Amino acid sequence: MPYGGPVTDRVTARQRPALSSKAEKRAAAKAAKRRAAAAAKRRQTLTVAGAAAAVIAVLAIVVVLAVRGGDDEASTPTAAGGTSAPAAAEATTEAPAAAFPPVPAGADPALSKKPVAKAGKGTVTKLVVTPLITGKGAAVQAGQTATVNYVGVKYADGKEFDSSWKRSQTFDFAVGGGQVIKGWDQGLVGVTVGSRVQLDIPADLAYGDNPSNGVGGTLRFIVDVLAAK
Repeated sequence: MPYGGPVTDRVTARQRPALSSKAEKRAAAKAAKRRAAAAAKRRQTLTVAGAAAAVIAVLAIVVVLAVRGGDDEASTPTAAGGTSAPAAAEATTEAPAAAFPPVPAGADPALSKKPVAKAGKGTVTKLVVTPLITGKGAAVQAGQTATVNYVGVKYADGKEFDSSWKRSQTFDFAVGGGQVIKGWDQGLVGVTVGSRVQLDIPADLAYGDNPSNGVGGTLRFIVDVLAAK
């Protein structure tokens, strides 16, 4: 029998478990390395993917904000002078209301206060125009539209029945156009703008003696002429 044959067989037989164990260990180590490498690659891939997703998300937010900003600018027209429409509207809303009454420039400051109209004395048979304040403006002409403030009382007892001051609103009318009582159409022609006049008006130039509105007889008005156009 050749030398070493059985010996070799015997050695191989004795060493086979050890050799097998070493081989398995090497194989297991290689497999572990491969698994570790694969796991590391997966982690790297996931990390890169996560970073890319984060970058994409950030870019998407930036794009959305930019689009919204553009829409806001497009939907907000700019008013004259570079002020946006909402800002202009706000400025308009917060602007103080026009002063009442609109006293003409340079006129007597007394026109800014409501006059006191008292009862008259005696009998009024014709229209009586009494200047209380003489304005510096142009004289009112028939056909013009006058802007006035007024207080109306009954001549006999001074009881007030009407007043533009209570409404904080001036009264406009066409002078001589028949829109008001005759005492006004006649009595305010020639009165200068900025004036305050007292009109004592007999019933026939007012509402008559027994009108449906209950304001009959002689009347007294104090009228401020604020404008005439």
